[in-house]
Amino acid sequence: MCSRSFSPATEIPSLQGKVILVTGGNNGLGKQAILEYARHGPAEIWMASRNLDKANQAIQDIHAQIGGSVLPVIKPLQLDLNSLDSVQQAARKFLSEAQRLDILMLNAGIMASPPALTKDGYEVQFGTNHLGHALLAKLLLPILKSTAARDTSASVRVVVVSSDAHARAPKAGVVFDSLKTPAEGMGAMERYGQSKTASILWTRHMAEIHRDIKWASIHPGIVSTGLGAGAKDASLPVRVLLKVGRPLMMTVEKGAWNQLWASVSPEVKTGGYYEPVGVAGKTSEKASDMMLADKVAQWTDAELQRFMF
Repeated sequence: MCSRSFSPATEIPSLQGKVILVTGGNNGLGKQAILEYARHGPAEIWMASRNLDKANQAIQDIHAQIGGSVLPVIKPLQLDLNSLDSVQQAARKFLSEAQRLDILMLNAGIMASPPALTKDGYEVQFGTNHLGHALLAKLLLPILKSTAARDTSASVRVVVVSSDAHARAPKAGVVFDSLKTPAEGMGAMERYGQSKTASILWTRHMAEIHRDIKWASIHPGIVSTGLGAGAKDASLPVRVLLKVGRPLMMTVEKGAWNQLWASVSPEVKTGGYYEPVGVAGKTSEKASDMMLADKVAQWTDAELQRFMF
């Protein structure tokens, strides 16, 4: 349930001259966010997607919905969060072509997938949901910072799509010894909750270190998207809920409200975690632990060091 409504048509300001990058932009919440941004005149929107064919089809769909003789500039960007090499290549391409970056929306993710490792040997949900996004944001920090410095009237944002399921994380919040294993001793939703707890903690840490940028993590709500299709290792009750409960879930149109709000609202406090729409403070005890946030950030920095440039 949303605490209040949000009108993308009236509450998203003019985006003239701004550049936006959205991961997982070819479907679900990412595609809806790009559609809403495109109606407000940005200079460029970059649609990061694992599959460029699907990205190009999504761009055609968005252009068809908007219509008119002048179509927004939406660029596809190949990005596979399962591979840190792919993340690095995507960042290089963006930096070679873009002049600024005003909104970075880290939206893509997987949920309750079976035990597995990423191409780089990390627990697959942690590697995809947290580590790949963290690398992308770190590689794009220079352009985020230069945008903030060049245009002091701009509010440069990084929005991280987390989940209230972060509360399903293990008791420790993040079990560091599990992160380079398939973590088969944990349940699928525990692994998911661990990845989303890490995202919230890392966002809090980055907000403390990089104060020229506004950082926020959000829960979109229980939304009818394709995310549940990959939840093959979820418990039976969760799988049943994802299948039969779809009519009770929020639509994608409403599901995108909170991340859109977080990307433009002057009410956002950097480092905050928000539930729909704009409700702050509902994190678990571990997701509010700044000592754990620092530990997550240190571990993340050490793992990503070889991919920095």
